[in-house]
Amino acid sequence: MTAADRPDGLAERQAQLVAALVAGGPLPAGFAPAPLAAARAALLRKRAGEVARHWPLLAAGLGPRWSATFAEWAADRPTRGGLRDGWDLARTLRDRGTLPALGARELATREAHFRYDGTNPPRHRRWWQGRAPF
Repeated sequence: MTAADRPDGLAERQAQLVAALVAGGPLPAGFAPAPLAAARAALLRKRAGEVARHWPLLAAGLGPRWSATFAEWAADRPTRGGLRDGWDLARTLRDRGTLPALGARELATREAHFRYDGTNPPRHRRWWQGRAPF
């Protein structure tokens, strides 16, 4: 057994650090809170940019609230990729009644062309296969 295999080894500490950075996990022992919070905020901004590339109308519809809305939603969720994160966020906002009109139009278009159950990756609907521009 190597040090990385032990429960208190490097692998577990790395997993705790990653969870703290991207999934709302607790602060691991031995890390200063401020630098970890700064790194976490930077990763959320980067992730918001990735989602905005996949969901430009959703981001545009939220305007200056985009970053804060996304950061609040994503703070305790590990990423599932920009497309799925945006899709899940749009559905959450729709369910809350706060989805902007541009985001609603984008979500309706995506749901007309893809099947997405919230668990598995989106798949083109049968009638749309071979015609998809994205």
